Amino acid sequence: MKAKPVIDMMCIVKDIEIIDTYKDKMRSLNYDVAGEWGIKGRRLFRKGEEKRTHHLHFYQFDYPEIERHLVLRDYLLTHPTAANQYSQFKEKLANKYEFTKDYSPAKKAFVSELEKKAIHWYQSKG
Repeated sequence: MKAKPVIDMMCIVKDIEIIDTYKDKMRSLNYDVAGEWGIKGRRLFRKGEEKRTHHLHFYQFDYPEIERHLVLRDYLLTHPTAANQYSQFKEKLANKYEFTKDYSPAKKAFVSELEKKAIHWYQSKG
């Protein structure tokens, strides 16, 4: 699947507050400390400034949205048509927007609809 050249990683931790103690270490590794960045309970670290290369998303183990991310991943792996549509949409946006700060909001509605389909698929699997 085509994607922006950014590696997104989801890290699950016991206590999200402990992640805040690593801010200086992450800065020393050239990560930007973004905090929650619009998602309560998350800690986001970004590398690469405007031409980002890595996003580290930290969530506490009991964060309710973890499953949503994993369900979408599994849905795309088992539905190649949906994965291809998402890939084409992302390519279109990548050609239109140079920076992640513009690209990410532009894909939000599409991803929300895709997530709804994925959740319905997951729930219907029973």
